[in-house]
Amino acid sequence: MNPMALMQMKGLYDRFKKNHPKVPMFFKAAGTSIGEGSIIEISVTDPAGKKMTTNMRVSAEDLEMFNQLKSMLG
Repeated sequence: MNPMALMQMKGLYDRFKKNHPKVPMFFKAAGTSIGEGSIIEISVTDPAGKKMTTNMRVSAEDLEMFNQLKSMLG
């Protein structure tokens, strides 16, 4: 992976944390209880009020990716 792209991603993530401090705190707290078989659900409500929801059952491969992302982003 391109080191410059990683540095840029880290900067974007740091800005995201500053703008939305509760989101990383939520993922940090929830991350301790996410394991294989857990279900993650995400909802988005657009400005017009339309809501979309999806979910996923966490696999061992997903956990590996989550751990890699955690180590990359600190």
